Amino acid sequence: MAKIGRNQPCPCGSGKKYKHCCLPRVQAGQPLAPEMVQPATFSLRAEVEKLQVAAGKREKTFFESGVFILFADEYGDGWLLEVVESDAVQVARAGKPVEIDLMENTETIEVNWSHTYELRDRRMFVTSYTDSRCFELENAPCQQIRAGIRRIRKRYTPEVLGMVHVNTENVNTEKVGTADD
Repeated sequence: MAKIGRNQPCPCGSGKKYKHCCLPRVQAGQPLAPEMVQPATFSLRAEVEKLQVAAGKREKTFFESGVFILFADEYGDGWLLEVVESDAVQVARAGKPVEIDLMENTETIEVNWSHTYELRDRRMFVTSYTDSRCFELENAPCQQIRAGIRRIRKRYTPEVLGMVHVNTENVNTEKVGTADD
């Protein structure tokens, strides 16, 4: 079972140590607030756009943001991965942004995931939700992804990770990465 260390930064994003922020609530049996998953200032849209810029420059990039992993290879292909349910969506192809359905407000983030991913040995495979077609992402940084997944699962408690997938209503819809940008 993954635990947050008492002296680690609190996953709510307050900047305080966990023991001085949300740990007392958890110990008292109080429910965790949704902001424990992402701080209110977080914007997945901004993170995706940052990745799309790097992919456009053909820069090999890897970073984690909350429960998400984003990476681009030297060929300009970029992917957004979600750790809890192994969902994925391509956000850049050959250096060009790929439009994705991403809806977010200060309380929720909703992504229309196109694929699921799986790491097997030192290889990464993605499977399309629409036609179940499976293919290998040959340039995926598998070792970094595997290490990132371990860090994220260690950083957040199972209770917090379980709060990631919630049905939402009244979420603002905007497309990210349109060709007109």
